[in-house]
Order: sequence, then structure tokens, then C-alpha cells
Amino acid sequence: MLKENLFLCMGSACHQLGVYEVLPKLQALMSEYNIDQIVELKGCFCLETCSSGIVMKFKDHLFINISPQNLEEKFIHEILPMIK
Repeated sequence: MLKENLFLCMGSACHQLGVYEVLPKLQALMSEYNIDQIVELKGCFCLETCSSGIVMKFKDHLFINISPQNLEEKFIHEILPMIK
């Protein structure tokens, strides 16, 4: 089965905002909710929404203003419903 890509911006603005704290938490959430079987997490360079905090992209949808503090809430309420 071909996996869908979930992109996490690793550009310099997101780096400054703590994307390297978000990454391990995101990997753990993907595993916990068992979506790592259907979604592949990929790092990418700038998604051109630098003023909107850390950003992720799934299909054509952007998830903005992600932080280490709000990741779990955004994952459960915004990202997970789009994937499942």
C-alpha cells in the first residue's frame, strides 16, 4: 500500500521555533495512534508560511502555528481527522 506523505517543515524559521522538539513528539503520536502504517512523515524545506509558526502539510492542507506545547492537541483535533 502506498503511504500518504505528511510533511513537517524543517526550514530555518521552523527550526528557530522548536521543530526539533516537535519531531520526536510527532513520531510518538503517529505510532500511538497507529497512523505510521498509512502515513509517511517527511521533512521538507520552507512551506512559505514562516509567519505562521511551525507548519505541517498533508495533501493540500496546511496545519499552522504548531509548537511543542500544542502539538498533541492539534494532532488529535486537526491532523488525525484529516488522515483517518
